[in-house]
Amino acid sequence: MPTPDALLAGLDDQQRVAAEALTGPVCVLAGAGTGKTRAITHRIAYGVTTGAYAPNRVMALTFTARAAAELRGRLRQLGAGGVSARTFHSAALSQLNYFWPLVVGGQTPRVLEGKGRLLGHAAESLHLKVDTATLRDLAAEIEWRKVSGLSIDQYAAAIARRNMPGRLDLDQVVSLQQSYESLKDERRQLDFEDVLLAMAGMIESEPSVAMQVREQYRFFVVDEYQDVSPLQHDLLALWLGDRRDLCVVGDASQTIYSFAGARSDYLLDFPKRYEDATVVRLEQNYRSTPPIVATANQLMRGRPGALFLHAAAAEEGAEPTAREYPTDMAEARGVAQRILELVEGGMRPEKIAVLYRVNVQAAALETALGDVGVSYQIRGSKRFFDLPEVKQAVMSLRAASVSIVGEPLFKSVSDVLRSLGWSQAAPEAPGAVRDRWESMNAIMGLVDEAPPGTTFRQFTDELMERQAGQHEPTVSAVTLATLHSAKGLEWDAVFLVGLAEGLVPISYASNFDQIDEERRLLYVGITRARRQLTLSWAATGVQQRSPREGSRFLAEIGIRKARAAGVRSA
Repeated sequence: MPTPDALLAGLDDQQRVAAEALTGPVCVLAGAGTGKTRAITHRIAYGVTTGAYAPNRVMALTFTARAAAELRGRLRQLGAGGVSARTFHSAALSQLNYFWPLVVGGQTPRVLEGKGRLLGHAAESLHLKVDTATLRDLAAEIEWRKVSGLSIDQYAAAIARRNMPGRLDLDQVVSLQQSYESLKDERRQLDFEDVLLAMAGMIESEPSVAMQVREQYRFFVVDEYQDVSPLQHDLLALWLGDRRDLCVVGDASQTIYSFAGARSDYLLDFPKRYEDATVVRLEQNYRSTPPIVATANQLMRGRPGALFLHAAAAEEGAEPTAREYPTDMAEARGVAQRILELVEGGMRPEKIAVLYRVNVQAAALETALGDVGVSYQIRGSKRFFDLPEVKQAVMSLRAASVSIVGEPLFKSVSDVLRSLGWSQAAPEAPGAVRDRWESMNAIMGLVDEAPPGTTFRQFTDELMERQAGQHEPTVSAVTLATLHSAKGLEWDAVFLVGLAEGLVPISYASNFDQIDEERRLLYVGITRARRQLTLSWAATGVQQRSPREGSRFLAEIGIRKARAAGVRSA
């Protein structure tokens, strides 16, 4: 086990302040790449080694199983393996499984793996025809309602500020949620959010449960505190009771889940709630070169809670580069060619990532990287041809191609896709309905790429071959990922594609708060890059007649000025 001095020796001045603040309320404002995980794990280990903490009385909380596993691994290496590092849901479920038989009696109700099937049964009971994409959006609405602490009646009053799932009206959405809850209760089932709600209810209503929970855990550390929801915040307050040994760590500039209920104001207002809190600012960036750090700072200057990063890297590094392409496919091919040059120059593929706003943008990138022979893997989502709506579309196109001959390819394909819900105009609302449309629109984009004279049958043959040939690579591979799924990761070279109005910010981001979230999402993308950052966008998209404008955020980091003088080549 490392000695206390050894645990502090490798920390910078501010990280050390955080590590030595072992008791009372502590707020660590940690910018991207500033070593926040290092700081909090060394803080916990320092507390255990010095005897300030009993390991089994410390709870470290985060938001994903991957992040929790990373915390556990680092704590083991630092001699603090007895500390519990879990997600909010995992901690609550463990407690619920223990207390339910004692308080309620019998086994804990089964936790649903997903809401879709039960929502489908609810729709059937109301004689409503609802497609799979709308069911996914309904599930997201239920999750948002519950983590926001709203009853169904309160949700109905607030929903005017949100888009309706699919083509449902307010009364149908409310009825579906009521039917879903009734069916769930009848079948003695809980959904993911119910686990937190039930545990919070037990602590509130059963003094013996509150006493045992608070006896078990005395010291709490919450990572990524900017992502906490009202429900998680309330449960944390119940776990704490009247105690104050809470350390929160986060970065308001990386709040990218407001649509799912996250509230960065809990982080920003922490010093107001605890006036005697120790507040530490980690602003020394150890990840990126100075030009990349400068670009990130420029994007976020003046935003509430934004930290000003200072690059620790000794190497100056190259300026971020930018390029406008005529089409999405031209952009994908340009990026693929540049990646090929990097790989041939000695950079390992796994050190490279291409990040984009929506899943469907991966389709062109998959084709372009495949054409130049660069292996890739998609993180955080299914491959394009494995998406359910794409599988359905390919099957429908294949069936139609047997009997339809002699028509223009565009007409044949568009007729089939229209029967599946595609239209030339994109849906205004976000969510699964929009994702489904984007997927089918990408297939229409493949029509544009088909050689002149391609028949409908030849087109579907090519689709089937692409579908059959796309297996997960087993070799070193370039990462393709959405900006959301890239959070917490880093690569030597990062390509940010699709930086045009309608994608970043996304078209349905209509008010100030939504557009500001898009800004933070781009900030997350920029700060994933260690050494090289390349920005690009396409002047026109699939089935678009009017040209796209480059993202408004590019002007804020000086890119449009560069275009006027001649675009800096990517």
